Amino acid sequence: MISHLLQSTLFAAAAWLLTLATGKNRASVRYWVWLAASAKFLVPFSVLVSAGSRFSWRTSPAPLIEALAQPDVSLVTTELSRSLVHSDLGLASASHLASILFAIWLCGVLVGLICWIRMWRHVRVAHLAARPLDLALPIPVLCSPTPVEPGVFGILRPVLLMPDGICDQLTPAQLEAVVTHELCHVRRRDNLTGAVHMLVETLFWFHPLVWWIRARLIEERERACDEEVLMRSVDPEVYAEGILTVCKFYLTAPACASGVTGANLKKRIEAIMAKQVARNLGLGSRMLLVASAAVALGGPAVIGVLSVQPGRSQTQAGLAPPAFEAASVKLHEGGISRGDRVQAIEPARLTWFNTNLGRLIEMAYGVKRYQVSGSDWIVNLGSTDRYDVMATTGKPVPADEMKRMLRPLLAERFHLTFHRETRELPVFALSVAKGGPRLRPGDDGAPSLIRDSDGGWFHKNWSMAMLADWLSGLPSVGRPVIDRTGLQGPYSFHENLLNFPRAGTEETKAEIAARIDTPDDSFLSTLQSELGVKVQTQKAQIEILVIDHAEKVPTEN
Repeated sequence: MISHLLQSTLFAAAAWLLTLATGKNRASVRYWVWLAASAKFLVPFSVLVSAGSRFSWRTSPAPLIEALAQPDVSLVTTELSRSLVHSDLGLASASHLASILFAIWLCGVLVGLICWIRMWRHVRVAHLAARPLDLALPIPVLCSPTPVEPGVFGILRPVLLMPDGICDQLTPAQLEAVVTHELCHVRRRDNLTGAVHMLVETLFWFHPLVWWIRARLIEERERACDEEVLMRSVDPEVYAEGILTVCKFYLTAPACASGVTGANLKKRIEAIMAKQVARNLGLGSRMLLVASAAVALGGPAVIGVLSVQPGRSQTQAGLAPPAFEAASVKLHEGGISRGDRVQAIEPARLTWFNTNLGRLIEMAYGVKRYQVSGSDWIVNLGSTDRYDVMATTGKPVPADEMKRMLRPLLAERFHLTFHRETRELPVFALSVAKGGPRLRPGDDGAPSLIRDSDGGWFHKNWSMAMLADWLSGLPSVGRPVIDRTGLQGPYSFHENLLNFPRAGTEETKAEIAARIDTPDDSFLSTLQSELGVKVQTQKAQIEILVIDHAEKVPTEN
């Protein structure tokens, strides 16, 4: 929301500069510029970026696009977790503050709605009490006993409300000029555009810029109608006297109707008497407006297109990693009873039997299971579509680089394409339980994972961020885990003490979803009893890979 408000504020500043550049042109041009600034509050740039991200590249991207590509998802989620960890507000206080702010905002919205409803009812009463008046106009004309100024009421079926006795107060020439002004409002659909800004005012009542834009809209709207009236060879003095007479004898029209006395009256009368002639847009002004519209609408969409990660792999430096010297990818035969199994990640060889495509994507792009979204056969642990992968590099390479070498292999054999999205997902937040942490302090050594004689794993010199990242990868957890404990570490603990539930490979998608929505109580209670760490549920923005296309049968080796 803060980002959206900042974007809208900058957009309004740009609109103000455009109105300065078109100050000698017709007021209708500036009116539409201000209306665009108002409508921007209803359309976040993220919507246009998301629309652009729906387009994926079918070929290898250009070097410039490679340079703009996003980093690995794991790095993004790590930074997100860190930002959440170092937040000054705790989870409870942040939730409390959010509730208070929402309540204040909702009260403001309700007050705005009540004000608009009261104005609408005022005009509605005048409308119901009115009687038809024959002025031979293209819209119905009603004469109301309510002393309201002449104004257009309604959007779909507009009517012109005229107060009783107006024909006695105005000369025929003055009446014709005032009516011509009101018909300009009808042709311009000013009640419709005014309703758009009324919606913006109601939702963003707390932003002072919204009310400033309202004043600019009313000013340019009335000036635009004045200019059009004067272009019809109406005598300026007669027109000005008609407006002043209306102001003298009748009430100002409510905001939900378009009247004749709006905006700065003194400034309007001076402009009318001077009969200022506004210039039409020149070629330069037109090009400026077109370019501004293209940047405002097309810019975010282009960013969305460029942010789409192609299925072709790339390294952080923007260069394709070295390919495997030889690689075999084929369908696994023999069922899924034993689950997927990494046989070896050796310096020059990778062997992985009986795995599904989702696991290969997780390994290649360094993401967790919850960060891969796609068809059931790709992400489901119980999928019967399993594969055997054997590949050699011909020379020793680091394990991380070997995993990245899977990317072009998956794109080539499975025709894999995807894009990145940020979604709001349920997460587990770790905080210190009542009574303090029960973690065993580590030493000055490097973090390690040691297999002991009992077959269990000992986590030595781990930070809380490492613990959260490890928990995020457990199938039994099934959702991101973020560290909000504030503990620096390092700490050591034995995995067997925690007794985490394990998810089997035969587990169905429905069973996985049910377990994620209602996590095992033993997982929540064990962390608190053994480590003194409390688990709370919340939501956070997490970047994920959305699989656009993948083929079940890999191409021939």
